[in-house]
Amino acid sequence: MAQVDMHFLTLTEEEIIQYQQKADFLHIPLCQILFEENKIEENQYLMLLSKEYDIEYIKDLSELVKNEQSNWKIENEVICSFPLQWLRKNSLVPIFYGEELILAFSDVKAWLLNQEIEFTLGENIVRPILAEKNQIQILINIAFNETSTSNAEDFLQKNDNDEFNFDEDNISDVLDDSNEAPFIRFVNHILAQAIRLGASDIHIEPYRDESRVRFRLDGILYDRHKLDKNYHPAIVSRVKVMAKLNIAEKRLPQDGRITIALGEREVGLRVSTLPTSFGERIVLRLLEKSEKVLSLTELGLNSECLKTMYNFINMPNGIILVTGPTGSGKTTTLYAALQEIASPNRNILTIEDPVEYELEGVGQVQVNSKIGLTFASGLRSLVRQDPDVILIGEIRDTETASIAVQSALTGHLVFSTLHTNDAPSAISRLLDMEVEPFLLASVLRGVIAQRLVRVLCPHCKEPYLPNAEEKQRLGTAISYMDKHLYKEVGCTHCMHTGYKGRIAIYEMMPVTDMIKKLTAEKKDANTIREAALQTGMYSLVQDGMVKVAQGITSLIELARVINV
Repeated sequence: MAQVDMHFLTLTEEEIIQYQQKADFLHIPLCQILFEENKIEENQYLMLLSKEYDIEYIKDLSELVKNEQSNWKIENEVICSFPLQWLRKNSLVPIFYGEELILAFSDVKAWLLNQEIEFTLGENIVRPILAEKNQIQILINIAFNETSTSNAEDFLQKNDNDEFNFDEDNISDVLDDSNEAPFIRFVNHILAQAIRLGASDIHIEPYRDESRVRFRLDGILYDRHKLDKNYHPAIVSRVKVMAKLNIAEKRLPQDGRITIALGEREVGLRVSTLPTSFGERIVLRLLEKSEKVLSLTELGLNSECLKTMYNFINMPNGIILVTGPTGSGKTTTLYAALQEIASPNRNILTIEDPVEYELEGVGQVQVNSKIGLTFASGLRSLVRQDPDVILIGEIRDTETASIAVQSALTGHLVFSTLHTNDAPSAISRLLDMEVEPFLLASVLRGVIAQRLVRVLCPHCKEPYLPNAEEKQRLGTAISYMDKHLYKEVGCTHCMHTGYKGRIAIYEMMPVTDMIKKLTAEKKDANTIREAALQTGMYSLVQDGMVKVAQGITSLIELARVINV
């Protein structure tokens, strides 16, 4: 072998024999000893390994993957199914040749991990290949959207000697896999994966025979992992430790918070546990603290709605309400409004549960019911702080509603949210909370209802000619259509869902004299809605149909979100 396979060596026969003896003693290939002793280059080492183990060696693998004409490709989701640090530590990466799953590595010992990889992916590896270590690192970095290996390594390793401590004062990075405990690594992996995918919620759910992890992406729940039921208690305990909950209490629901980092991104998580017949169920709501607060012009408001919104937020006093179900983007809209009117000559205060994003120049108070700081008690203190503008996270009860109305009557501009299906129903809800009709009529300035619809993936959406029924459903919005509507298809860019991202649709109801009169008379929501439409209310259906006609979303998606 020394004469045939190692003709490029400058070693003497004696030196080769010495290295061979050392390799035999350590039970490793001769080429590995030569590589570790810097007697051969990495590509020579891999060529020798290839012959010894009959594993194909692919030179310049990353260039082949980048070449669109090549059959070699990577799928980011597949690679991101594994912790970043683990992939780097083992110098391996799962890739594809056509439809075949291949495992690329620079050290043959990595092949011992093939079963673990197959288990995680639920797919069999067809064959292994050898590639240079730096080529594998490049592919890992591409999948994790990193530009610099060294910078990422520095950040990952800066807390290598620390224990995982997820409190507000010592935020740990979930990419740092220095802790080898399998359940800690698995929970970190789930969190990192959810953050990268842009999930809004993580569900960890026990069933009779298995546990399931699901992510909510663009408002829809998708299965991500299935686990042996025996592992569930350990995973629940790990999350509870991170959220500083009582591990021993398994009979009562608990709520907590976690703050973590993923690279340079800081993310807050609201944790809720619920005992069920098969074990404790956990839901984590993700709130990315480093995420930029959108401006009003970035919300997806058309020119008519934007004009109405500016009229609302520039009112000198009164109440502006944003309504919609949980997760419909109400807080994002309110933050955009506050950001628009924030200035040095205005004192803006908020009371929220929780404070989701930090706003420059705005005083934000977090509700803490454990110490008696509720919306109502906090709001009483807020009005004594000489505010010009007040944001109440949600009007939940009669007391909060009453204080909000009193604040508006005394010259404050009050923003808040309600859980109602449309704008007119907000008036009925406040009347149900025993707000005096004549007071509500005098302070309410406008109501905004909203929903989030999924945006068609720009890479795969497909045009089609609408039929007569679809044209009729579009109504006046048909003027925004060119010749086609669009439907979802599905591709790798959108995880084969056909949609990527979400946009809001809005209903804008200015409180006109007619609506004030109906409010004072305690009329029902349907009567108020009819009057609002007659006096120029822009409805959810109108805005949704315009976005369908513009090719932003589809009729199927709009019908999923609202009744059309």
